[in-house]
Amino acid sequence: MKKKITVSFSGGKDSVLALHKLQKSGEWEIDSLLTTLTEDYDRTTMHGVRNDLLEEQAKALGIPLRKVWIPRECPNEVYRQRMEEAVEGIIADGISYIMFGDIFLEDVKAYREKMLEGTGLTPVFPIWGEDSKKLINEFVENGFKTVVCCVDTFKIDLSFSGRVIDEHFIMDYPPEHDICGENGEFHTYVFNGPNFSFPIAYKLGEYRLAKDMYTGEDRFYYVDLLLDNGDKK
Repeated sequence: MKKKITVSFSGGKDSVLALHKLQKSGEWEIDSLLTTLTEDYDRTTMHGVRNDLLEEQAKALGIPLRKVWIPRECPNEVYRQRMEEAVEGIIADGISYIMFGDIFLEDVKAYREKMLEGTGLTPVFPIWGEDSKKLINEFVENGFKTVVCCVDTFKIDLSFSGRVIDEHFIMDYPPEHDICGENGEFHTYVFNGPNFSFPIAYKLGEYRLAKDMYTGEDRFYYVDLLLDNGDKK
């Protein structure tokens, strides 16, 4: 009997690759994709991707979404409350596991494990401890397609924003930084892959530089991804 699991889903490459590993194992029943969105912007919280593009991913993957809405500049206590409510709903639906796409950040993994202590929900980390270079090569070689939607300009050049990750991207990427962006160098949006039933058509919109919430310094360079409907009227 397969184990029922929900997936902590950012829409980026690590969560999609980790999901794919679960699907290939044959051990899991994928119940849903759990995603945090910001109420004021109607976008995913960390990656800044529009809600309609997130919904297209869920359709392409054939997996329902569980959306957790939080306010802009969300206080920790509000975030915890909303996530606790989401976890309660997951448990009520008979789900015992939740997947995360973390690779090597010990503090992040410890935080997730502590947050779930006593809830009855067990965290699963399919790509934990794997080599970042191996993972990015596996991602590209398996036919996944992802575009960089945000870069931390304190770490890598803003010119990486809007680029699709391929062999050329990997060659151009500064070797002193993690190629999977595990330290927050960049965020991505996956638009096709072996577990997608169709590719998602998108186009690049405006670019903008956003301030760091804590320091107020211009830091994060976003490209606004738009669903491309072929200019249908």
